[in-house]
Formats: sequence, C-alpha cells, structure tokens
Amino acid sequence: MDINKKDIAIRRATTADLPKLAEFLQSLVAAERPFDPTLKEGEIFYYDIKEFISDNKTELLVIDYKNQIIGCGYAQIRSAKPYQNHELFGYLGFMYVSPEFRGNGLNNLLLDDLKKWVLSQGITEVRLDVYSENVPAIRAYEKAGFKQILTTMRCDIS
Repeated sequence: MDINKKDIAIRRATTADLPKLAEFLQSLVAAERPFDPTLKEGEIFYYDIKEFISDNKTELLVIDYKNQIIGCGYAQIRSAKPYQNHELFGYLGFMYVSPEFRGNGLNNLLLDDLKKWVLSQGITEVRLDVYSENVPAIRAYEKAGFKQILTTMRCDIS
C-alpha cells in the first residue's frame, strides 16, 4: 500500500499502545520462527514492553498512520563488553512494520529517529541482531549503514 508520508507520525509509545504492541510482538515471533528452531511453541515475550515505556534507558517508538499504529521499534542504552573500545552502545530491537505497509521506507524513518535518540544520549555505537537467513532484513539494515560483524552458530548434539 502506497502511503503519503505526511500522514505518518513517529512518536513515543504509551501504555494505550500496549495491546497493539503485544500483537506486533507475536507477529514478529511468528516471522522469526522459521529462522530459529530453538523457539518454544505458543506465545513468547522477548521483552517487557510496558517496562520499555517507563524505562529512561529505552526509547520505544511507534509509527502512527492516520491514528493507526502500523509499526514499532526501540533503542536501548546498554553496557559494552569490558574489552570493547566504547563504554555504552545503543541496541535496536522490536523492529516491526505491518506487512501491508512495508516497502514505503517506514523502517528507515524509524531507524533514523532511534539513531537520533541514541546520539542525544551521547552515544555513537548502534547495534542490532538479525537472523542470518533473514536476507531481506539484512539488506535493509545494510542500506541503513549497518555491517555484519559476528555470526552466532549452534549445534544440537542430542
């Protein structure tokens, strides 16, 4: 669906957004299941969305289109490993856009606002995780300036 960018607002999430955000989280889990055989069946809650809304180290944003929430994402200030050359970094997650609104550059608008928030905290390192088989997501993040630096590997030895 082509949309007019003038009808888009990216804003901080509120507790009134919780039902839609919980729905997005389960849609995200469903989309990631094919990439991760270790995910349990049923509902999974990667994070406490309500906590993100009140946490001053987290910025949870929603994409609002004509008073309808169609996407979300968060940035969170995290401590780096003691051996890394930065003390803190911004971690991005819960990046989701409703399927019918994809392809309109909304994820990039959201990424830009999240990066601006991280910069406003005095931090210049931003990271995120993406499944290695999720090629469309990897391409989108590479277009936004991200580079792959690590691959996590697993083996079931039972």
